[in-house]
Amino acid sequence: MLHTSSKQTYGSPRITGVLRAMHLTVSRPRVARLMRKAAIRSRISRKFVVTTNAKHNYPVVENILDRNFLPERLAEVWVSDITYISTREGWLYLTIVMDLADRQIIGWSLSNTMKTKDTSVPAWNMAINNRPVVQKLIFHSDRGVQYASTEFSGLLNINSHVVRSMSRKGNCWDNAVAESFFKTLKTEWVYGKKYLTKQEAKLSVFEYIETWYNTQRIHSTLNYKTPIEYEYYLQNLKIAA
Repeated sequence: MLHTSSKQTYGSPRITGVLRAMHLTVSRPRVARLMRKAAIRSRISRKFVVTTNAKHNYPVVENILDRNFLPERLAEVWVSDITYISTREGWLYLTIVMDLADRQIIGWSLSNTMKTKDTSVPAWNMAINNRPVVQKLIFHSDRGVQYASTEFSGLLNINSHVVRSMSRKGNCWDNAVAESFFKTLKTEWVYGKKYLTKQEAKLSVFEYIETWYNTQRIHSTLNYKTPIEYEYYLQNLKIAA
């Protein structure tokens, strides 16, 4: 069953999208009606908290991205953010870097501290290794110290193609796609588990990002393709052009 294979995360819109991709003619209202009849529904959303420490003296930059969340090519716009995950052994901090073109998490880190060297730096290094930047790239984040610090800004400045962008003060909508990922992660995955150890949480997050979200979870924004499928689609478009 599609709902089961989606780890009980797909609602009627995504299930409809999958069925249509299988060349089955079906409407979303009919799928919703059948799901209600079978008492099937996606997991219920809960509130989540994004961790931002903007109380610092480092310079910030203007919002270059300006909520343009639909770039046309890979490595054109990356967004990044940080959140926390609770375990019996204490907090873990998850930092992600997402390419907005295919919504793929191309860089991420899990750390015991909120220090720049443990959060934004390793996430950026993974991203740049997975997807080299050879043209203009907008890197967007909030105004947190992990992104504004000299340690991190100096790292980005090494590559002349990178243009920094930051959300306006107190405006979560300026980084809505990154925050939406955290909501998805916690709703679909984290909230259904109670991590006894940090190692257990690390393995769980790895499983979600690398074996589910990037490779199997479809996105309505991507015409109901997975991030990795959409990556190939964009690459083929570039070759054809």
